[in-house]
Amino acid sequence: MSAAAPSLHRPLSQAQVLLLAAATGLIVAGNYYAQPLLQLVAEAFAIDPGQAGWVVTVAQLAYAAGLLLIVPLGDRLERRRLIVGLFVLAAVGLAISATATHFAQLLAGTALAGLSAVAAQVIVAHAAGLATPEHRGRVVGTIMAGLLLGILLARTASGLLAGLGSWHTIYWVACAALLLLAVVLARVLPAHQPSASLSYPRLLGSVLALLRDEPLLRQRSLLGALLFAGFSVFWTPLAFLLSGPAYHYSIASIGLFGLIGAAGALAASSAGKLTDRGHGRAVALGGLLMMLLSWLLLAFAPVSLSALIAGVLLLDIAVQAVHINNQSVIYQLDEGARSRITSAYMTCYFIGGASGSVLSTMAWTHYGWTGVCVLGGVFAVIGLLVYFMPVRRAAVGAA
Repeated sequence: MSAAAPSLHRPLSQAQVLLLAAATGLIVAGNYYAQPLLQLVAEAFAIDPGQAGWVVTVAQLAYAAGLLLIVPLGDRLERRRLIVGLFVLAAVGLAISATATHFAQLLAGTALAGLSAVAAQVIVAHAAGLATPEHRGRVVGTIMAGLLLGILLARTASGLLAGLGSWHTIYWVACAALLLLAVVLARVLPAHQPSASLSYPRLLGSVLALLRDEPLLRQRSLLGALLFAGFSVFWTPLAFLLSGPAYHYSIASIGLFGLIGAAGALAASSAGKLTDRGHGRAVALGGLLMMLLSWLLLAFAPVSLSALIAGVLLLDIAVQAVHINNQSVIYQLDEGARSRITSAYMTCYFIGGASGSVLSTMAWTHYGWTGVCVLGGVFAVIGLLVYFMPVRRAAVGAA
């Protein structure tokens, strides 16, 4: 596919990049606030914990729908207005959840906030287009670090604010923060004129066409799916391990493990800078090998807290590093289709994460922590094989 003409805008400043990283982390965090609050939600609405778990499921389904239906619009609509509008809609969704008097209302608010949270992916595509080629990896890396921090710290913030107030508190605070950010982004975010004039149905169809026509996008999307699958394989059953006989940790203590993962995410932000300097292959291969090593360490988690902490750090650094490298590569395929490329890649990424969660729960149920680690190791090995898959020369040349 042909690249669009270069944009005639001023490159993003460091302050703008940090603002976008914070905005990305905050809006995506809305999908994870409910996870440590499920028991409180169940008590508030007099339902069993299994029913309360639908809050998490609805958030995931809504986000998946947004990846397919909203993110491609970033190539057809002016991105700054789209981003600001999604922030306002997400704030409305959080307000609906905060004022919920019936469980159905909480689910409705969660769905609206989850659907709108894909503004995070529109921001990534927008920032990649605004960044200069020699700094694109650093910019994408910084923003993706903010996104991962939002995912990892959402549970910690939610639990702490629930302790200070009630389960409603985090929704009110996050709602106010998103509205404030919407105003700031409307003022400081550069505008972006769309390059695609396709009708909406053809725009959605072109997402599948990109996956069909770009071998490199297919390879990196599959690799991304395996990455997030491995990430989910660890984080989904971790609470079972930490609350069980090996550790007997409280819910508050378990939530603090998100801080360890956050440290890994920050350390991995340098992956974008290395990619910019021409070391992208070393970043990707090193990250995949690091992911495999992390599972060897995590196998000793039931008997060694040090091995668990080291494994968490390595796993999060590895996932973040390869993910940033993937995005730096695929965003060079077609400048005029970055939002649709994001939609294709992140949909595969999300499917991988959901699959990892389901499979890890099954592995824990039947084989315990050993089964979880074997499953994670298998995803890491398959990732290495996918990375070394031959890709058609034309696509490699484009990236």
